[in-house]
Amino acid sequence: MFSTFPAGVPQIAAAASKSWDVGGTGSVPAVLGHVRFGIKTIGVTNDESAGNALLASKAAADKFTANPGSIKGQTIVLTSNSTGDYAVQSCLKKWGIAKADVTIKNMGQAEIISAMSSGNADLGGLWAPNIYTLEEKAGGRVLCSGKEGGAIVPGALIVRGDYAEQNPDNVAKFLAVYLRGWSWANANKAEAIAMMKKFYEQGGVSISEASMKKEFDTRPTFNLAQQVQNMDRARGASAMDGWFGAIGEFMRGTGAIPTVPASADYITDAYMKRVAADPKLREFAGRTN
Repeated sequence: MFSTFPAGVPQIAAAASKSWDVGGTGSVPAVLGHVRFGIKTIGVTNDESAGNALLASKAAADKFTANPGSIKGQTIVLTSNSTGDYAVQSCLKKWGIAKADVTIKNMGQAEIISAMSSGNADLGGLWAPNIYTLEEKAGGRVLCSGKEGGAIVPGALIVRGDYAEQNPDNVAKFLAVYLRGWSWANANKAEAIAMMKKFYEQGGVSISEASMKKEFDTRPTFNLAQQVQNMDRARGASAMDGWFGAIGEFMRGTGAIPTVPASADYITDAYMKRVAADPKLREFAGRTN
């Protein structure tokens, strides 16, 4: 069964009822999932650094673009404890603006689009494809993405801890299927974009083909070898340890978690290595047809 969620927090909460076993989510909910439910991170879905951003409404875009410092004292609507929140905080830090210098109002992504489109909010934290919806439907403008704010925002491949222990082979098969999907999509972009258009429309999202192409161009993905390399601790902390450690620091700062968990407690390369060690799974993961 395949399930989708409007954001990471409700997805993580659903783990308590074991309504899902494996999946993909944002890095912020992945850390929260470990702290609350023992969820393991077993890979990276993609680099979402450019796909999480602070946007301005059409009416306010010129003012804030010309003088980002004028954001001080303003209200920003965003989805709290999300990768969008993380990206917004990185952008504020870039401009020398403290979190205490602005008012944060928590909203779901659809509410943010509605508020900014109707003139009831000038600044919002959004993630793709919601970014493109606001740009195309209401003239919103990206002021700063997580990438521009210096934040690495990885998406996370996750598994419930108890499921992983009981079904390691199934977890490895899931990873092989996920990697094969991207191997195919990157080699067959036209067909992949057509599939993405259909998927988005089923979820009520309608964006231009140009924006769908942007989704591919601004979201780097990782093949099997790169996934293993991202989690390699042979010379100390891995790249993923660093990315998720920074996420943990952000979450501790927001009060979402009391302490920053050790990345080795929840980021494991055991299942990705299982794919690499199995000739059939390794070959399948790299197929482009």
